[in-house]
Amino acid sequence: MDNLSPELQFDRELSLLAFHSRVLEQAKDESTPLLERLRFVCISTTNLDEFFEVRVAGLMQQRALGLSEGHSGLLQASHILEEISHRAHQLVDEQYRVLNEILIPELAANKIRFVRRTQWNAKQAAWIKRYFKGRLLPVISPLGLDPAHPFPRIQNKSLNFIVSLDGKDAFGRNSGTAIVQAPRSLPRIIPLPKEYARGPHDFVFLSSIIHAHVGDLFPGMTSTGCHQFRVTRNSELFVDPEEVDDLLRALQGQLPSRRFADAVRLEVADNCTADMAGFLLEQFNLEQNDLFQVNGPVNLKRMLAVYDLVDRPELKYPAWSQGIPRRLSHGDVFESIRRNDILLHHPYESFSPVVGLIQQAAKDPQVLAIKQTMYRTGHESALTQALMDAAKVGKEVTVVVELRARFDEAANIAVATQLQDVGVHVVYGVVGYKTHAKMLMVVRREGRILRRYIHLGTGNYHAGTSKIYTDFGLMTCDKDIGEDVHKVFQQLTGLGRASRLKKLLQAPFTLHKKSLELIACEADLARQGKPARIIAKMNSLTEPGIIAALYEASQAGVKIDLIVRGVCSLRPGVDGISDNIQVRSIVGRFLEHMRVVYFQNDGDSIIYCGSADWMERNLFSRVEVCFPIEDPRLQERVLKEGLMPSLSDNLQAWQLQHDGSYRKTKLGSAKPRSAQQSLLAKLGNNV
Repeated sequence: MDNLSPELQFDRELSLLAFHSRVLEQAKDESTPLLERLRFVCISTTNLDEFFEVRVAGLMQQRALGLSEGHSGLLQASHILEEISHRAHQLVDEQYRVLNEILIPELAANKIRFVRRTQWNAKQAAWIKRYFKGRLLPVISPLGLDPAHPFPRIQNKSLNFIVSLDGKDAFGRNSGTAIVQAPRSLPRIIPLPKEYARGPHDFVFLSSIIHAHVGDLFPGMTSTGCHQFRVTRNSELFVDPEEVDDLLRALQGQLPSRRFADAVRLEVADNCTADMAGFLLEQFNLEQNDLFQVNGPVNLKRMLAVYDLVDRPELKYPAWSQGIPRRLSHGDVFESIRRNDILLHHPYESFSPVVGLIQQAAKDPQVLAIKQTMYRTGHESALTQALMDAAKVGKEVTVVVELRARFDEAANIAVATQLQDVGVHVVYGVVGYKTHAKMLMVVRREGRILRRYIHLGTGNYHAGTSKIYTDFGLMTCDKDIGEDVHKVFQQLTGLGRASRLKKLLQAPFTLHKKSLELIACEADLARQGKPARIIAKMNSLTEPGIIAALYEASQAGVKIDLIVRGVCSLRPGVDGISDNIQVRSIVGRFLEHMRVVYFQNDGDSIIYCGSADWMERNLFSRVEVCFPIEDPRLQERVLKEGLMPSLSDNLQAWQLQHDGSYRKTKLGSAKPRSAQQSLLAKLGNNV
């Protein structure tokens, strides 16, 4: 957990919960296609899972430390956890209300049905029984609890059942209680075959099948109760880099512990008895506030499978294909970059030119070296394969893999191993700092000179997320930027002292200081009576120094528009402090992920894009890079595509109030405007 004051920590956690609530609100929006609304419920559930695995887990550790050492951390953490529990219970209740009262009836009206046990007819029941005996019974291992069979280790977020039993087993034992763990290899949503269904899309929950036939698991005994439950565990990995010789091996050793770490939340079916729930809380060392009783499947996010199982285009967002800039649609990527800098706007424009750059570099005999940072990448990535191909033909390939990218540790370890096996030089960044910068450099011999071709981005080198995250990428062969990127790679691989960079801003060295200077400069212009404006777009804004500078600029008369998707600790519209600041959050089809800052600068615009939010961890505890957009043509694109549409959005925008609450932007009589839809129409290709 960050070392914050109680007030800031309290605000940050609740602000994050508020964002999860905004995601859930999309599920209520009738203008959103029905299956997309179901997806938003599942996304809000997944977000809440991670919130408990990381944020709540950290607070619980803080509370435990305060309890053992008797300091103020106990009171601080306990207070925040109590309020989180209250608001999280409200959020979960609303998730299930939206599902049960709104979405399931609307899905049924569209012939997408979840057939409950009480609704099975004889033929369906017979098929389900055969499914249970053929698919479930061979792989389920029920566990009766007694001194020889203690309470089992329950995996993080797995589906389980606690069963009350009457009678004795074959050995005369009568524990009265058993645990059944659902096989993780089986789907949680099972389509009924057409010959047994009453409609085109009838589904049965795996939990319903187990409920119906749980008695078959305990011959000679009678099941008197069966209740599903799921436990969420602390998923933070701790490895002290200064205490290990090999970070990769140390993380590999830590990964299995994530499945069985300390419990932080217990979900049970709403019909679970108080005695059973209390017994489970005791087993997981949890308190009553950590219990969530839900009216539906405890593994709600698994309903996302329905989206792919139902082929109903009219119930989903319209299909589209990503555009490719004309200059890159044909010919030589290197030649295109030499002519002019190229700006890519994902997901509206394809990520394929970035992959194409490495693929062409791998085949080009004039290319001598390729260097890249890697924070998150996809499974069987074409980009990773291109790097491996380059290494196989003898090029110098260096990749800085950040092994500690949360929840992608295993994938990054696998990628690092793959790359090393074919001769790629793999390093893991800098001890104590996550390498979050997005940089790619290709060194090419051209006559008597070596030219560096650069790609810098606001998002990960991940073809999958490039289709659902909004990000900018710059392709350039600018000499100064090339030298800067070269210096940063030298710093990451050689661990030398930081060299002065000409154009890039880098955390933890210059980014924070320069950001404060640019904000102060805009304030000075306002004090001189000149027009002054700041527009910034990012995922989160929490760093106290930046917030104080923005308050000061507002008081000087600078007009400030902030587009902050997630956590924002700044309060806009406070008399005498932030009158000139507006904050909005866009929640829509795509995840707003780009980081862009614009300073009017007396008509000589300054624009930076980069990998860093205005947060303490990004500015002081990570290696980040922000890059300038200098070409006036590209500056105009960043404004017209990345910033201004978000400021005029009145369909998917939420306005932050001075008290920390959010209100959906009112449409009124104004013409409906969606930033994402307008950009899809402009840059994407409907199919």
